[in-house]
This record gives sequence, C-alpha cells and structure tokens, in this order.
Amino acid sequence: MSPSKIIFYLVVLINSYAAVYYSGFLFFYVRDRFGFSDLENLLLAALSGLVYIFAAWQGGVFAERFGYVRGLYGGLIGVAISLAAGLLWDSVAGQVIVFAVWTVSVCFTWPALEAIVSEGGGARLSDMVGMYNVTWAVGAAVAYFTAGLLLERLGMASLFWLPLCLVAFQVVLVFLAGRLRRKGETVAPVVTEAKQTDGPTDSRRLLHMAWLANPLSYVAINTAMPLIPSISESLRLSTGAAGIICSAWMFARLAAFGILWHWTGWHYHITWLIGAFAVMTACFAAFVHPRSVPMLLAAQVGFGLSIGLIYYSSLFYSINASEEKGAHGGLHEAILGAGLFVGPACGASYLFLFPSLAGGTWTVTGLLIAGLAGLVWMGRSGRR
Repeated sequence: MSPSKIIFYLVVLINSYAAVYYSGFLFFYVRDRFGFSDLENLLLAALSGLVYIFAAWQGGVFAERFGYVRGLYGGLIGVAISLAAGLLWDSVAGQVIVFAVWTVSVCFTWPALEAIVSEGGGARLSDMVGMYNVTWAVGAAVAYFTAGLLLERLGMASLFWLPLCLVAFQVVLVFLAGRLRRKGETVAPVVTEAKQTDGPTDSRRLLHMAWLANPLSYVAINTAMPLIPSISESLRLSTGAAGIICSAWMFARLAAFGILWHWTGWHYHITWLIGAFAVMTACFAAFVHPRSVPMLLAAQVGFGLSIGLIYYSSLFYSINASEEKGAHGGLHEAILGAGLFVGPACGASYLFLFPSLAGGTWTVTGLLIAGLAGLVWMGRSGRR
C-alpha cells in the first residue's frame, strides 16, 4: 500500500470519529440545553437526513468532476466553519442551521474518501472496501464509546471544539497525502470482483436489492439514535454510561465488517442479504423498547451484525458496478440519506399526530417489515 493511501485511511478514521462525536451526541446536547423532546430530536434527525440526500449526491458529482482531493478539502473546510459557528451561535435556530450546514459539508468528504481508498493499488476491490469499512467503523465505535465520558469531563462545548481540532489535523494530513500523490506514486489498476450469482439471479438485481435494504437499515439507525437519550433515561443511565452501552451495536457492526472482509462467500447471494434484514428488523424493535440493560445489549449485537452486512453489500456492489467511483460513492451515500430522513420522519409524524400515545417507533417497525417483504419479492422475481 502506498504512503498516501495509508494517510487517507488515517483521515477516514479521524473523520469517522469526529463525525460521530458531534452528530451522535448532539441529541443529548439539545435535550439538556434546550429541553428537546423525542419528537423534536426526531425532527432534527429527519432534517439532517433530508439534507443528506441531496448533499451526498452532489458531493459525489463534485468529487468526480473536480478531483477527489479537492472534494475532500471543500468538505473539511465546510465542517470546520460549521463547528466554529456552533460554538458561537448557541440558540435553537443556530444549532439547527449549524447541523444542516455540517451535514452538507460532511457529505462532500465521504464520497471522495470512498473513491480515494478504492482506486489503484493493484489490490482486490473487496480488500480495499473491507479495509475502508473496518477503518471508519473503528472510528465510529470508539467515538460513541468514549464521547459520553469525554463530554462529562470536558464539558458540552467539546462537542464542537474537539471535532474542530480533529478537522484541522485532517487538513494537514490531506495536504501531505496530496503532495505524495503529485510526486508520482504509481497507481496500479483496481482488481474488480467477478459478479457471481445465486442461481439465475443477476448482479444488477442484487445491487438494486442492496440499494433498497441499505436506506431502510438507516431508517432503523436514524430512528434509534435520536431516542438513545430517552432510552438511557428510562434505564437510568448517565451520559457516559449511555455512550458505553449504546455503542455495542457499533462494535458488532465492526466485527461484521472484519468477517465479511476476509470471507467473501456472501458476495452476490441474496439469502444473506434477506436474512440480515430480517434479523435487523427484529432487533430494532428490541433496541428501542428494551426492558433491561442485558436485553438492550443483546438486541444491539444482532442489530450491528446485520447492519454490517447490509451496508457492506450496498457499498461493495455500488463501487464494483462502476468506473466512476466518486459518483457512484455519492449515489450510495445519497440512497443512505433517504433512510436517514424517512425513519425519524415516520417516528416524528406518529408522535405529532398521536401525542398522547406511545410507540411511534412501531410505525418504523412496520415500514421495515414492508421492506423485508419487498426484498423477498425482488429475490423471488429474480429467480423466475
């Protein structure tokens, strides 16, 4: 692996840590600072998801047109500006706008990073995507595990200034990696994978199935994340304890990425994708309605393992299907953004229409069950 590629993987790690540190615990911040309820946290998450759809798509197009490194620079500068504004503009309107701008900016970093780490090197695409998935998943899991404790010790203002410092470090790393690339590092062609089939199922149909499953998995994720403050409160967990316990699904996802990286038997087999989606649906219901901490942990293990396979499928099939890796990476992220919007929007709509009734997440569970039925139908029609 070239020195610049190693540096870019380090940027992926730091970018993931900084993003989860801020976005994962912003819901605790607005709850404690402004008294946000579950409804308002879900609306905030839905707004971010709506912005994410269009910003990720444009981020991928920008990276493909103007260069991956330039796209990464633009995203990091926007993230830095938004985090600095978050420190100064401490009002409800200010924080909502800052979160939206931050979302736009971070959407310019991920498609560029996905394309950079999957280009050249002479390695198999599955190895490069596998390393990428493990790298960002490590950053995300460690961030959620440590953020609660750090916020208790450094204060809630560190929600902004700590990621801001990490962004400054990333800019330095990108500058160094860019210079190495310009000095003439040789770039061997990427080795794409053979598009195996499960029976007569064609690869494009399975790609479309992954594009359906992945946003629906983020429906589940982005519904659960804004509710973690209330889940932890119902189980009498502090912010630090909530970060430790509710990071379990991220470590399970990390384990799934590691397994799927080294074992490729799941490639282009629909039974694995459908099975993972079924497990995710069942575990989501237990995740958001836990009766005890052990139940919460058990649900997160199944949730994270299944999410790992679903996400890996979407990203791998998307990049393996196209030479325009920046644009296809952006499309992958945009489809993901649809799930980020739909999940919390459904939950918030239920709570708004029926404020006296609990169980807004059951509407999301119903949506996931409908999605499972759709995947089964797509798989069966493919066999015909």
